[in-house]
Amino acid sequence: MAPPPPRELLAVVEAALLSPAPPSPAQRVELLHALRDAAPAFRELLSYPGPKASDRTQVEAKEVRLPDMPPITLDDTDVQTALKLSDELNLNEIECVRLLVSANREWVLYGREPLEIYRLAAGLWYMERRDLITSLYILLRSVVLDQGLDADLMYEIQSQMEALFSDGLRQRIITLVKELNREEPSGIGRPSSESYVLDFRGALVERRAIVSRERLSLSHCLALSALIKLMGPKEVKDTFSILKGCAAEVNENTSVELQITYGVLFSLVVTFVSDALSTSHEKASLPSDSSFRREFHELVTRTCNNTTVEGFVGIVRLAWTVLLMLTQDQNSARDSVINASSGVVADIWSCLDIICRLNAFEFLRERVMQTAAYQNDDDDIVYMYTGYAHKLMMCFLSHPTCRDKIKEIKEKAMNALSPYALPRDHREDLNISGEQTGQPTKQPFVSLLELVGEIYQKEPELVHGNEELWTFVVYAGEDHTNTRTLVAFLGLLSTLASSEVGAAKVYELLQGKVYRSVGWNTLFDCLSIYEEKFKKSLQSATSMLPDFPEGDAQALVAYLAVLQKVVENGNPSERRKWFPDIEPLFKLLSYENVPPYLKGALRNSITAFVKVSPQLKDAVWSYLEQYDLPVVTVSPGQHTATQVYDMRFELNEVEARRESYPSTISFLNLVNALIAEERNISDKGRRFMGIFKFVYEDVFGPFPQRAYGDPREKWELALACLEHFRLVLRMYDIKDDDIYAAFSTFGPSTSNASIEKQLPVLELVKDFMCGKVAFRNIMNIVLVGVDTLINERTTQTYGILLEKTVHLSLEIFILVMERDLVLADVFRPLYQPLDVVLSQNHRQIIALLEFVRYDYLPEIQQCSIKIMGILSSRIVGLVQLLLKDNVSKSVIEDYAACLEYRFDDFQVIENTKDDVGVLILQLLIDNICRPAPNITHLLLRFDVNGPIERTVLKPKSHYSCLKIILDNLEKVTKPDINALLHEFSFQLLYELCLDPLTCGPVMDLLSTTKYQFFSKHVETIAVSPLPKRNINQALRISTLHQRAWLLKMLALALHVSDISSSVYREAVLAILNDTFGHCAENMKNASMFQSPGTPINTSNGPMNRNKVLELLEVVQFRCPDTSMKYPQLLSNLRVESKMSQELHTQLSESEKGELKESFHHMLKWAWRYNKNLEEQAAQLHMLTSWSQTVEVAVSRRMSLLEDRSQLLFELLDASLGATSSPDCSVKMAYILTNVALTCMAKLRDERFVCPTGADSDAVTCLDIISAKQLSNAACNSLLFKLIMAITRNESSETLRRRIHDSDVPPSVIRFLLLEEQDGDDDELTLQKVLKEQSELARANFAIIRKDAQAVIDLDMSFSSEFSQRFCTADAQFSLLLRISHHYGKYGSQILLSMGALQNLSSCNLLGYQKKGSSRLNSNVVKERAVEIDKKRSLTAPVLRIVTSFTSLVDSADFLEVKNKIVREIVDFAKQNQSIFNSILRENISGANAFTLERLNMVVSILSKVWAYEENDECSYVQDLFSMMHSLFSLDFGSLNLIQSPNMIEISVGDNSEHGQQQPTLQMVSDLLNSVTLALERVGEEKYLLLNKVRDLNELSRKEVDEIIKVCMKQDCISPNDNIRKRACAEDLSSFSDELLPILERLENLKEDKVGCNLKLFHRSVSTLKETTVRSMAM
Repeated sequence: MAPPPPRELLAVVEAALLSPAPPSPAQRVELLHALRDAAPAFRELLSYPGPKASDRTQVEAKEVRLPDMPPITLDDTDVQTALKLSDELNLNEIECVRLLVSANREWVLYGREPLEIYRLAAGLWYMERRDLITSLYILLRSVVLDQGLDADLMYEIQSQMEALFSDGLRQRIITLVKELNREEPSGIGRPSSESYVLDFRGALVERRAIVSRERLSLSHCLALSALIKLMGPKEVKDTFSILKGCAAEVNENTSVELQITYGVLFSLVVTFVSDALSTSHEKASLPSDSSFRREFHELVTRTCNNTTVEGFVGIVRLAWTVLLMLTQDQNSARDSVINASSGVVADIWSCLDIICRLNAFEFLRERVMQTAAYQNDDDDIVYMYTGYAHKLMMCFLSHPTCRDKIKEIKEKAMNALSPYALPRDHREDLNISGEQTGQPTKQPFVSLLELVGEIYQKEPELVHGNEELWTFVVYAGEDHTNTRTLVAFLGLLSTLASSEVGAAKVYELLQGKVYRSVGWNTLFDCLSIYEEKFKKSLQSATSMLPDFPEGDAQALVAYLAVLQKVVENGNPSERRKWFPDIEPLFKLLSYENVPPYLKGALRNSITAFVKVSPQLKDAVWSYLEQYDLPVVTVSPGQHTATQVYDMRFELNEVEARRESYPSTISFLNLVNALIAEERNISDKGRRFMGIFKFVYEDVFGPFPQRAYGDPREKWELALACLEHFRLVLRMYDIKDDDIYAAFSTFGPSTSNASIEKQLPVLELVKDFMCGKVAFRNIMNIVLVGVDTLINERTTQTYGILLEKTVHLSLEIFILVMERDLVLADVFRPLYQPLDVVLSQNHRQIIALLEFVRYDYLPEIQQCSIKIMGILSSRIVGLVQLLLKDNVSKSVIEDYAACLEYRFDDFQVIENTKDDVGVLILQLLIDNICRPAPNITHLLLRFDVNGPIERTVLKPKSHYSCLKIILDNLEKVTKPDINALLHEFSFQLLYELCLDPLTCGPVMDLLSTTKYQFFSKHVETIAVSPLPKRNINQALRISTLHQRAWLLKMLALALHVSDISSSVYREAVLAILNDTFGHCAENMKNASMFQSPGTPINTSNGPMNRNKVLELLEVVQFRCPDTSMKYPQLLSNLRVESKMSQELHTQLSESEKGELKESFHHMLKWAWRYNKNLEEQAAQLHMLTSWSQTVEVAVSRRMSLLEDRSQLLFELLDASLGATSSPDCSVKMAYILTNVALTCMAKLRDERFVCPTGADSDAVTCLDIISAKQLSNAACNSLLFKLIMAITRNESSETLRRRIHDSDVPPSVIRFLLLEEQDGDDDELTLQKVLKEQSELARANFAIIRKDAQAVIDLDMSFSSEFSQRFCTADAQFSLLLRISHHYGKYGSQILLSMGALQNLSSCNLLGYQKKGSSRLNSNVVKERAVEIDKKRSLTAPVLRIVTSFTSLVDSADFLEVKNKIVREIVDFAKQNQSIFNSILRENISGANAFTLERLNMVVSILSKVWAYEENDECSYVQDLFSMMHSLFSLDFGSLNLIQSPNMIEISVGDNSEHGQQQPTLQMVSDLLNSVTLALERVGEEKYLLLNKVRDLNELSRKEVDEIIKVCMKQDCISPNDNIRKRACAEDLSSFSDELLPILERLENLKEDKVGCNLKLFHRSVSTLKETTVRSMAM
C-alpha cells in the first residue's frame, strides 16, 4: 500500500500520541496501520526520485499525467517553474508538477509571479519533509520517554522502530546529518540557487535555516534511536566522525549548529552509557569487538589543536572510559587472558589522565550545559541529555578506579591553589571561568564539583535516593584547606538543596555531625566575629575600618547561597524551627568595608526568610530598619550638608566604580519581597514613598547610562526595578479622592512632608502620561524588538533575563493603561492618556504590537494581544497607522501564525485568560462593531483600503486568521483541547454575519460550494452526543455554546439569504435539506404557493433524518440541581462560627484542620455551583438558537420544504412533548411554547392556503375537500400534550395563559370560579377588570403577531425592490420605537438629538402617491396601489415616534430646550400638513381601529405643541373642532358606543359642516355639555354592569352572554386625550355662565365609574374652572 501523505501521517501520529487523553482503540489501529504503510518512506528517509530525461520531455510537452488524476495541461510559466524546482532541489520533473498542483490547491497560484510560485512550491516540499521527520521524532520520543501510554502499543511501536533501524534507517539519518549541510541541490543548494522559500504563512524563510532545522530534528532522532537500539561499530565510528566535523564548523553564536552538535555528541554518550549499564547477554557490548575497541580507542585518545573539537572529543572520551571500566568489571571474572585485561586497565588510566589533564569536566559544564543553546533546546531532549549526564557521572563517581583518580586530583587541588588568589575588587561570580577572570584554568576537582552541581540544578529530582551521590558529597566535603575547593563544595550543596528532600539532607549535613569545620555554626560564628571586630574598630581611635579578607568573603557568599536554598526549598512546617535567630545576617549590612557582593548574598539569604512565617517577615522589617543602610530621599533642588553612606552613595560611588551592582540588586529584591507580603494597603503605599523615589530616581533613571561589567547584572537590576513598579501598580488602586487630593497639591514638591503625601502609584502613572524617565526607559527596553530578543534569547545566557524584563515592561504598560483614563480627565492637558503619548511616535506602538510573534514565552504574546485590544479601542486610526508604516502584512501573518500554533498545540490550558487563541478571537469579536477599518477587518484580510462591504474574501490565497479559523472548523481537530477556540470561532463568524459591513463578504464566502459552511457542521457537531457531565463538564458547556452559535448562523442564513441568487439559493436548500430533511429540489419552476397536499417529489432516495428533532433531543436534559444556596452551605458547615472563633481566640491544630476542610468543601461547592449555572445558561443558549432556526425556517422558508404539514406536526408535537417533560424548566418551556405557537399558526395557514394558488377566485369545492388535514390521532396527541403542558405544576401562570388561547377573558373566568375568590367584594373593581383585560390583550397580541408573520412572509414572496425598502423602513421604525419605549425620556432625547425628526421629514414616507395615468397597465396600477397602501401603513409608526418626542415638552428642564423641541415638532407638522389634515377630516362614524389610532396620535401631537404656534396657517384648530363636533353629535345612548366606536354605523346629520367649520363659544359649550352627559351615562352603565356581575348566578344565560360581549370590547377614549383650546376674542361672560355648571359636573366624575385614571383630567377641569371664575369676576 502506498505510504500516506506526510501531513496525514503526522495528524494520525499526533492524535494518538500527543493527546492528553489515551488513544482510543480506533486511533491505535489507525496509528499502527499508518506506521506500517509509512515504513518505506522512513527507510528511504528524505530520498526522492531524481531528474529523468523522459519526464523532463513530458513536462516540456506541457501535458503531464499524475497518478489518479486526469491529464494536466501546463503553460510556459508552469514548465519553467517545474524545471527550476527540479534543477535546484534535485527532484524528478513529474514530482515538481505534483508540487505545483498541491501548492495551487493550498494557496491558489493564479495571478502570482513565477518567483513567488517557485517559493511556495519549494516551501510546500520542505513542509512535507518536516512533517515526515516530525512524525518519526514523535514516534521515537513516545517510546523513549514514559508518557503513560499503553505498554502494548509502545511495544508495537518499538518493534517497528527496531525493524526500521535494522533496515538502515539510523545509517540514513547519520548520512543526512552530514550531507544536508553541503552546498548541492540535495542539501542547502548551490550558491546560484534561490536562497529563500515561502513558508506556510507566506513569509520568506532562508533555505539554509530550514535545512539546519531538519538536521537538528534528525540529530534528536539519532540521540533517541540509541535508546531503542544500540549503535553498531560502524554507526559509532561514523557518528564520531560527524561529531568532529560539526565541532570544527560550529560557531558559538549559532545556537542551531551547537544543538546539532549536542545531538550527535549525546547519541554517542547514550550509546556508551546504555551499553555499560546493560545487563543483557544476548548482544555483545561494543568493547567485546577487540578490533573495534583498539581502533576506536586510538581515535578517542588522539588529541588535536582545535580546542572546541578537543572538548567534544573529551566528553566522548569520558563516556568511552566509563564503558571500558564497567565492561571490564563484567568480564573480569571470566577473562582468562591476563595481558588483555591489563591492556584494558592501561587504556582506562591513559584516558583518565587525558580527561583530567584537559579538564573535560569544565568543558562539559561551561561549553555545553551552561550555554544558551543547550538551555533553549527541546525540553524533552534536554531532560534526556541531563539524565544521561547524571548516569555518566554516577558511573564515574562510584567506580573504584575513578575514586582513586578523584582522590588524586583532590589532593592536588588542595595543595596547588592559594587561599586568597582572587583580586579584592572582583565580585565573586561562581559561574565565571578562569579565562574570563585572568586566573589559570580551574583544577579538575573543582570543575568536577561544579559539573555535578550543574547536573542536579537542572534536574533536582535526580537527587532522591541517590546514595552514590551523597557518598561522594560526604567525601568531597572533608578536610578543606583551600578556599576555592570549599567554595566549589558549598556551591554543590546549594544546588543539591534545590528540592525539599535535598534541602533537608543538606541541612542535616551542616549540623556539625558530619564535617568538623563545615557547618552552620561556622557561618554564624564568622558573621558575629566580623561584626564584633568592626564594632570595636569604630569604637577605637582609628578612623578606617579593616579590610574584609577576600577569601573569607568568598566562603561566606557560598555559605549564604546554601542557606538561601535550604530555607527556600525546605519543608514549610520544619524550616520554621531550623534558624531561630537570623539577626546576625543583618549586622554587617551597614559597614562600608563589607564587599557589595557579600551584602548581596546576605540580603538574598534574608529574602528567603520573608515567606517562612508572618512573624519572621515582621522581624525582617524590624532588623532591616535597624541595621541596613538607610534610603535618604533628597527633594529636588536640595542638597545634603554632609555626605551620608546610604544606599544612594553605595550605588553611585562604590558599585558604579566597580561596574557591578550586587548590593543594590539584592536590596531591591528584598524590599520587593517584603512589599509583596504586605496585607495592610490602607495607606496606598505612602510609607514606601522613599523607597519608590530611590528606585525611580537613583536606580532606574540612570539605568541605561551605567556601565556593567557583567551584562547579566544590567538586566537583573532592570528586573528588580520593574518588579517594584509592577507591585506598586498592582497592589494599590487609585480612588477619586486620591486624584483630587493630588490635583489640589499640583506643582513641584519642595519638602519631605509633601513627598510623604505623594502616592507611588500616582507618581508612576503620571510619569507615563507625560513621557518621562520611567516611560522612556521601559519603552527603550521594548524597542529592543522581537528579532533582537530572539537572537539574545537563543545565543546569550542573559537572554532569559532580557526576556523577563520585556515581559514585565509589557505588563506595566497594561497596568498603566487600566488607570490612565481616570487621571487624564483631571490632569489634562499636561498629562495625556498613554495611547496619546504612544501615538507621538508610531514606532513605539509597532514595537508593542509585534511581540505577538515571540513564541518562546506565551506570556509575552498575551501581553501584546491585550495591548492591541486596548489600543484598538482607543486609537481610531490604528489600522491606517499600521498601513502607513508598512507593517500591516507582518501583523496579519504574526497573529495568524500565533492562532495556528495554538490550534495545533496539544497542551491543555486551564486558565482561559492565559490562552492566546482565546485572546485573539476575543479581540476579533470585540472590534467588529468599531469604526471601519478596524483591527478585525485587518486581521481577517478585508479590503481596508476600500469599502469593507465590497471585499471579496480569499482565505485560500492570503494567510490570515480567517484562513486558520475556517481550516480548523472544517477539521474540528482536538475537540477536547480546542473546545473554547471552536466556540469563539463560531461566535466570531456569527457576529461577522450579523454586522452590516462584514455580512455581505462573509455570507458570500460561507455560502459558496467550496465551504458550504452553514450546513456542513449539522451532522458532525450539532447532533453528536454531548460529553458526560461527570467526565468533562467544561467541554460539555462549550459544546452546547458551539451548537448554539452554529444554529444562530443557520437561522441568520435562512433569514437574510436572497434566494434569487443561485449561490444563496443552493446554500438555503442545503441548510433545509441537512436540517429538516428533504426539501424541494426543483423549486425554480414550482409555485412558491405550492399546496401542502401536492408536494414536489423529485428524489427517489431515502428520506433524510429530521435533525431538528435530534437537536431538540440533544438539548433536552435535566440540569444539575442548584437549589442549595451559599448561606445554607455556610450554615451546614458552621464556617461562620469557626471564623469568628479564629478571630477572637486561637484555634487548636485540629480545629484549624476542620476549618480548612470546611473551606475546601465550600470552594468545591462554589466551583460546582458555578459550573452548573454555566451549563444551564448554555442549555438555554442552545435552545434559544434552536427555536430561532425553527421559527425562521417555518416562517420564511416553508415553501421550500416538502410535506410541510407533516413537518409542522412533528415540530409541534416535539415542542409540546418537550414542554410537558419533567426535564423541562420554566425558562425552557417559555421558549418551546413560542415554537409551538408558531407551528400552530403555520398549520392553520397550511389549512387555509388556497390549494390552487394565490387567486382565491379559482378555489373550488374539490380543492377544499382534497386539502391535506391532520388525522384525528394526531390531533388527539397534540391536544393531550397541550393539556399536559398547561397543567404542569412547574409552569407559571404566564405560560399557561400563553398556551391556552381562550375566548373568555380571565376576569370573567375569575368571576365564574367562585371558589377561587376570597369573598372580598371591594376587590372586584373596574380597574382590576381592565388590568386583566389588558394582560390578555397583550398576550393575544403576541400570538396575533406570530400569526401575522406568516402572512407577511407570503406577501414578501411577491415583493419587488420597493417591498424590500418598505420592509427595511418598517424594521427601522420598529427599532426607533423600541428605543423610545424601553428607554423612555432618555431614549427619545437621544433619537431627537440624532436628527431623527428631520430624517423622518425628508424620507417622504408620509407622502401619498399621486394618481397615475389611465393608460398604465393594470398590473402597474395594482403595484402602485400596493405601494400606496404600504406607505400609508408606515404613517402610524412615524406618528408613534413623533408622539414619543412630545413627552419631552413637559419634561424639559430648560426653556431653551423646550422651545427647540416644540419648534422641531411644529415644523414637522407643517411639512406634513396634508397628512395631518386628511387624518383629522376622516369620517369618524365609520372609522376603523387603524384610523382612530392615527387620529388619536395626531390630536395628541397637536395638543402638545400647537398652543405655542401663533399662526394657524394650517387650519388645524378648525379641523380639531370639526372632528370633536362630529364625534359628540352622535347618539351616546349605549355603552357599546364608548366600548367599540368602530361598531358605530350612525351617520353624521350635517355633512356639509364636516369640513372647515369655524368654532364658536356656544358650540364649545355644547360640545363640553355633550361630553359630560356621555361620560356620566357611561359611568352609570358600567356601575350597573358591575352590580349585575356580583349577582351573576341569578342572571339568565342571555344576560351573561351580553356581559361577556360587552367585556370583550375595547375602550376608545384614552386618559391622555386632552386637546388644548385656544382663547377667542369674543365676549366670555355668557359663555362662562354656561360653562361653570358643566365643569362642576365634570369634577364629580369618579374613577370607579369611568374606569380610567382621572388625575390629569381633574387637574385640567380645576384649572379651567379657576379661569372661568376669574373671567366672570372681570
